[in-house]
This record gives sequence, structure tokens and C-alpha cells, in this order.
Amino acid sequence: MAPALLIYGVYVIYSIIMTFYYSLFNWSGIDNNFVFIGLNNYLQLLQDGVFWTTLKNNSFLVLTSLLTQLPLGLVMALLLFSPIKGMRFFRSVYFMPFLMSTVAIGILFTFIYDGSYGIVNQLFGAIGMDNFQKAWLGDASTAIWAVIATICWQFAPFYMILFRAAIVGIPEDLYEAAEIDGANKWHRFAKITLPLLMPTIVTSSILSIIGSLKYFDLIYVMTSGGPNNSTELMATYMYEQTFTNFNMGYGSSVSFSMFILALLVTLVIISLDNKRKGAS
Repeated sequence: MAPALLIYGVYVIYSIIMTFYYSLFNWSGIDNNFVFIGLNNYLQLLQDGVFWTTLKNNSFLVLTSLLTQLPLGLVMALLLFSPIKGMRFFRSVYFMPFLMSTVAIGILFTFIYDGSYGIVNQLFGAIGMDNFQKAWLGDASTAIWAVIATICWQFAPFYMILFRAAIVGIPEDLYEAAEIDGANKWHRFAKITLPLLMPTIVTSSILSIIGSLKYFDLIYVMTSGGPNNSTELMATYMYEQTFTNFNMGYGSSVSFSMFILALLVTLVIISLDNKRKGAS
């Protein structure tokens, strides 16, 4: 395990430590002018209205990801086991969004949501609902919803694969025994499939939460955090502070705050899961 631990230590543990170290300085990131300011960056962060907006947006992204990506992934995984012809084709179609480049998806949906010639507005116009036509990414009230819909479309197939692999591992004998005892499809799902999927659901929840807290690329391509910070996330704000404003110290404090939040949420989920296992 030594080579893997060495790589993990250099690229993860060391990076986390150095991020906290840089957050203690006022530094542009491109010169040798280090000014030690202690925890002032974190005190400034607590008074930064944009940062609290990014935290709210990230929390909203976490919630919507859990309530959409995981259920959609589970439904699609269950559909793959249904006796319908051509399931191999649907399996490929379902998984295709996850295989696409995030940048390509961002550019594609930028055109789809375009206020002048986008497909969404054309569909509303075709069915006589012109009042619903708008610049989806240019309106602060709809931009975050448009971006979240795109994120869910991209990542739901990933959870589909996780759930499908977990369902394949459930012994068929359990379903046969339940069917002999008179259990219908809903009972078999509620009493066998869902409980045995709990470890996968917990793992998927952790992945979804951490991914939502550090999400960057699609937001940056589609909106760059706009309009009026309505889609600004902690990762895009960190990038802006570090590489646009050349404020490495402040950007590092945003980055380390992301790490602390992700760590705390993960520990809470693991603790709740351990209590559930102990109760069962």
C-alpha cells in the first residue's frame, strides 16, 4: 500500500495542509510578498455577502442533487431489469450523458437555453406558451434551476450504474422466497431491494454531497457564476478570487472552508449510518 499512500499523501494530504497555510497570508500567488495575517481571511469570509450566497447556492445544489439524481438513478437502474425489448440500447442511451465532456455539455445546454433561438423557447412557442419564453441563463430567477437540471441530466446515469451493480449483487433466492410467501412487487422492493441498497445509497449520498460542494466546471462554462452571483458556487468564487483577482490567500480560505464543510457533512452521514446499523 506504500506507493498508493505516498501518492495520496503528496497530492491530497499535503495539498490540504498547504491550502490552510496559504490561507493565513495575504499573497497574490505570483510574487514573493507574503504577509502573515493569521485568521483574518476567515474573519473577512464570515462578513462576505458573496460567500454566503455561494454557500446558499451550494446547499441548494446539494439538496436538489440528493432529491433528483439518486431517485432518477434508482428508477433507471430498476427499468434496466424490466422485461422490455431493446434494454441494451436504453442502457447505452441512459449512460451516454455521463460519458460526454462537461465542457461540451455546458456549451450544448447554453444553446438549448438561449433566449433567442434555444430549443426550450421554441418548444414553448410551438405549443402557444409564449409567456414562458425567457433568457433562462440570463435571468437570476431561473439560471440556477437551468444549471441544476443540466447537472442532474449529466450525473443521474452515474448513480444508475452504482444501483444497478448493487441490485445485481442481491441474491435471487430472496426474491423467490418472498414471492412464494405471497409478496407482490412493491413488497419485494420495499422489504428486500431497498434495505439491501442502503450501503450503496449512503455511498452515493456522500459522493453526491461532496461533488455538489466542490462543483465547478459546468457552472463556469454556462454562467461563470452569473447573473448577479445567482449561480455562484464556492468553487467558482474560489477560482475568481485566486486566478482572476490574484488573491491567493483569500481564495485558499474559501477552498479550505469547502474542505471543512465536505468533511463535516461526510462525518455526519457516516455517523447516522452507523446508528442505523446499530439500531437494526
